[in-house]
Amino acid sequence: MSVLAIVLIAIVVVAVVVAFFVFLPRMREQARLRRSERELRQRRERAVSEHREEAEARTERAELAEQRARIAEQEARRERAEAQLREERAELHERGMADHELIEEHEREKFVGTSADPESSEPAGGEGVVGSAYRDERAEAYDPSRAGEYEKRR
Repeated sequence: MSVLAIVLIAIVVVAVVVAFFVFLPRMREQARLRRSERELRQRRERAVSEHREEAEARTERAELAEQRARIAEQEARRERAEAQLREERAELHERGMADHELIEEHEREKFVGTSADPESSEPAGGEGVVGSAYRDERAEAYDPSRAGEYEKRR
């Protein structure tokens, strides 16, 4: 082998060793950056999944709260309707138009002729004027002979 070949081989070996020492830190830095980027990506994915899970949980809680609110609103409406029904019944009783509801079946004979007995035709002793007036109005309303009067008023 010639001296030139040995010098050439030595230069190539020295160049490879220098290149190795020069590029090795850069390669290590690139490997470190890749590891850091991979770790950062994993952390991002974990953060995204945690936030999405929390968002889903909060959405479910919000939907449940909305459903409970709708139920409460419906219950409030029902209570208002029940209160209005009770008020209407109170007005009927106050005007004497629901006296029949106050009498038990076994007490009917005791209250014959009063406003509590809409079936009776004659009030007993002047009592039951409201009931008899109500019956008279109903009878007049269905009296076919009065149909002409209705048409005249119209």
